[in-house]
Amino acid sequence: MTLETAIDRLARVTARLNYLAPHSERPVRYNYPPPPGVPVQSGTFTAQPVEIVDARPIAERFSLDRQGFALIGHASAVGSFDDADIVRRRYFPEVEEVVRLATGAERVLAFDHNVRSATPAMPTGTVKEPVKRVHNDFTEASGPRRAAAELAAAGLDPGLIAGRRFALVNLWRPIRGPIQDSPLALCDARTIAADDFVIADLVYPDRVGEIHQFRHSPDHRWYYFSAMRADEALLIKCFDSATDGSARFTAHSAFDDPTTPANARPRESIEVRTLAIYGPAGG
Repeated sequence: MTLETAIDRLARVTARLNYLAPHSERPVRYNYPPPPGVPVQSGTFTAQPVEIVDARPIAERFSLDRQGFALIGHASAVGSFDDADIVRRRYFPEVEEVVRLATGAERVLAFDHNVRSATPAMPTGTVKEPVKRVHNDFTEASGPRRAAAELAAAGLDPGLIAGRRFALVNLWRPIRGPIQDSPLALCDARTIAADDFVIADLVYPDRVGEIHQFRHSPDHRWYYFSAMRADEALLIKCFDSATDGSARFTAHSAFDDPTTPANARPRESIEVRTLAIYGPAGG
């Protein structure tokens, strides 16, 4: 059975995803309190109804290099993600090994993480809300800059990525499952055209970074994996230096699932960003 035929037989929901409005100015988001009178987030967003296919029954047919995302099984030995130091010391090594095995990379460096929840029940100051805007974490310019900066911060030579393929891959998992509230939707990277990408600035006190936001297109094909458990994780390709046709960027967004029960537990999740460095070209 072809992938297209299998997809046609799958269940789906219709939900609204927040895209950047046509002709909106280049968006800017402040990651600290902005100057008086300046909004935290600029840009105009429109909620577009889209069909989101539940890909769970054929999860094995999705991959990082084709669609830009993959569902894997992985039960973490870390019981709590409240302590950032424990996450870095104990969870980061787990994630590095998972990403290394999944990608075939020669070396993987985990360098950043976010805990997210739709409820303030978790410790104050350590949790962010799910992002309900269509976005990708890096751009053509910010991906290599971040990779080099994180190598330097780890005491490694940024020249490690010179002449090599490298990728920035997120590992996203539920802290508690099954996920019913604010699940994650992912867009097949092959259905995103160059004109759909919009660079957005992320302003920090000491630097300005870049992410991608997206204009809506009816060509976009969206998927999710229903009822994700704590012993499962998503791998999401957020940048790839390869230009051989592999997925390079993956638009994604949390969304309000119309089938979510009224008494569903608010989503709690953790994502870790990693740098995957492949072997020398031809080696």
